[in-house]
Amino acid sequence: MSRMTGADNVAQLFPAAAPGVSPQDVRIAEALVFASAEPIEESAIARRLSDGADVGAVMDELRRLYDGRGVMLARVAKRWMFRTADDLAWALATERDEKRKLSRAALETLAIVAYHQPVTRAEIEAIRGVAVSKGALDVLMEAGWARMRGRRKAPGRPITYGTTPGFLVEFGLDAIADLPGLDELKGAGLFDGKLPAGYDLPQPDDAPGLRADEDPLDDASPLAEAWAPVAPEES
Repeated sequence: MSRMTGADNVAQLFPAAAPGVSPQDVRIAEALVFASAEPIEESAIARRLSDGADVGAVMDELRRLYDGRGVMLARVAKRWMFRTADDLAWALATERDEKRKLSRAALETLAIVAYHQPVTRAEIEAIRGVAVSKGALDVLMEAGWARMRGRRKAPGRPITYGTTPGFLVEFGLDAIADLPGLDELKGAGLFDGKLPAGYDLPQPDDAPGLRADEDPLDDASPLAEAWAPVAPEES
């Protein structure tokens, strides 16, 4: 019996690689995703592949190889990661730490931030129709799902809020545009009411750059400003 070489072993692992895709590149990509503690950017993978390798084709091939397995390759926030198959959630339910449960107010606030960003606290309150507690936004920022973007060019220069890459990762979205539209929400039974005339869900956009109506955040955070020493009164 002839002795198998490393190349033979690779061929057995990846017996039907897509045309033009090197099995070795697929193995390298697999190792990089597996070893990364956080979702890894596609550009970081591309730098480790062979010259001229099509990183998109390599990742598509790797994802195909994991179809139907207990672990799946997922693209979230324009990054790649391994995660357990969705249909096995029941089997892992007792093994996973219970996720933080958000209050209804926090969930509604998160939805408004996601769809209407950049949005101010006053704008969130106008959409919800009730006041937004400071705690709701604090919880979202502590979870890493919302962030302070800048300040609105308006009286009082209110802070604007937006979502983070962590939000996309948590909810399995590759881009903010993958959020469901109104028709999808109705189809899933998540919304059965009637919107006010002329109202619709906006096309969400989480571009990191400031908009024309936003200024950069001040150097001092709002929390630091709130707890800054008070200057003594003049006698």
